[in-house]
Amino acid sequence: MTNKALEIDLVIEARWVATVNPENVLKNHAIAVHGGRILAVLPIGQSRVRYRAARRVTLDDHILIPGLVNLHTHAAMSLMRGMADDLPLLDWLQKHIWPAEAAHASAQFVLDGTRLACAEMLKGGITCFNDMYFYPDAAATAAAEFGMRAVLGITALEFPTGYASDADDYLNKGLAIREAWLDRPLTHFCLAPHAPYTVSDNSFRRILTLSEQLNLPIHCHLHETRHELEDSQQQHGVTPIRRLHQLGLLGPEFIGVHGVHFSEDELALLADTGASIAHCPTSNMKLASGFAPVARMRQLGINVGLGTDGAASNNRLDLFAEMKLAALLAKGSTGDAAALPAHDVLRMATLGGAQALGLADEIGSLTPGKSADICAVHLGALESRPCYDPVSHLVHVCGRESVSHVWIAGKCCVDNKTLPKQSLNDLETAIALWQNKLEVR
Repeated sequence: MTNKALEIDLVIEARWVATVNPENVLKNHAIAVHGGRILAVLPIGQSRVRYRAARRVTLDDHILIPGLVNLHTHAAMSLMRGMADDLPLLDWLQKHIWPAEAAHASAQFVLDGTRLACAEMLKGGITCFNDMYFYPDAAATAAAEFGMRAVLGITALEFPTGYASDADDYLNKGLAIREAWLDRPLTHFCLAPHAPYTVSDNSFRRILTLSEQLNLPIHCHLHETRHELEDSQQQHGVTPIRRLHQLGLLGPEFIGVHGVHFSEDELALLADTGASIAHCPTSNMKLASGFAPVARMRQLGINVGLGTDGAASNNRLDLFAEMKLAALLAKGSTGDAAALPAHDVLRMATLGGAQALGLADEIGSLTPGKSADICAVHLGALESRPCYDPVSHLVHVCGRESVSHVWIAGKCCVDNKTLPKQSLNDLETAIALWQNKLEVR
C-alpha cells in the first residue's frame, strides 16, 4: 500500500531557501503552501513525493527568503519623490513638505501615492509596510488592491491639517477607520504619534491607554536630529526618550524611528524596556541626520528593523539598498569589519520588522504554520556569479531588480517580475496629474 500524495495549492522549488529563523540556508529545498500558509520546508525530492500541487514553481537559480518588512515609511509621499532635495530636515519639512501637504494632501492623494508605493515595494520584494500618514482608509484601500500586508498608522499631531483638527480628532478618525477594516487579515493598525516635538504629554497618555486596551504597537519618530534633543532639553528638561519613558511609553510595543542620537544610558534604556528601533539609513544620510549606532544596539540585544522612510527623503522604497547601506555604515562607523554580518541584516529586514510590529508569529521567517509571505531572488545572472554565500549576495551583490516572484499569504503578487495589469490601471495617468499639480504650486 502506497501513501497518496496530498493535494495542496502551491509548491515552490529553489536552489536555496533562507529560513531566517532558524538561521539556515537550505540547498535544493521546496516550500509547500496551502490555504495561504506554509505547510513544510523540505528537500525538493521529498516534496514531489509528498505533495501534488495545483501549481509547482521551479526556480533553479534563486533563493527564497521571507517577504521583506518595511518598518517605517510614508507611502503616499511617493508623489513627492525628489521634490525638495539636498535640504536639512527642518527646512525640508517646514518650507517644502508641510506646505505641499497643506495644499494637496487628500484621500485621493493618499490613494494614488500609496498605490504607487505599493507597486514599487512589491517589485522590490517588500510584502509588508508600516505606514505613518493621513487618510489611512485610502492607504488601506491601495494596499488591499495590490494584496499587500499593511500596518497603517493612526497618526496624531497637535496642529490641524486638512485631515483632522487636533490630536483627539486624528485619533478618533483613525480608530473609526480601524474598526471598519477589522475583518481584513492583511490589514493591521498601529498608533503613530508623529514625534515628541509635535505631540503633547496628554496625547501621549491617551495613546498609551489605547495601546494597552487595543494591543496596538506605537510607532514614533525619535532622536532623529541633535536639534530635536536640544529643543526637548529646553522645553521639558529631558531628552525625548527620557520624556517618553517618564510617560510610560517605552516597552516591547514601542517602535522608535531613526534613533540616530542616543547616549549609552539611553541605549541601555531601550534594551531594558524591550523597545524596537526602525533604522532608516538612507534617509538618515540624505537629510544629514547622522549615523545610528546600530551595531551597538544589536550588541545590547535591542530589536532593530529596517525602514525606507518616505520616497520624498530617500528617494527609493528599496530594502535591498537599505540592507547594504546598513551593513556598510555599521562596519565603517565602528571600524569593525565583522559588525552587522549579512545574516543579521537579512533578519533585520524580515523578522526584526515583524517582531517590532507584533507579527512575528505570522510573518518574518519561512516557518511551517506562518503565512506564506515569500520573495524569490534570482542569483543566476552573470554579475551574481560565482556565489559562495547566497545571503551575502542578497546584501552586497543583489538589488531589487533581482526579485522575480513575490507571494503574500500564498497569492502570487509578482510573477516573473510582473505586477498584475489590473493593479496598474490608470496609475501612470494619476501620477502625471499629481506631478502637474505639485509643480504648479
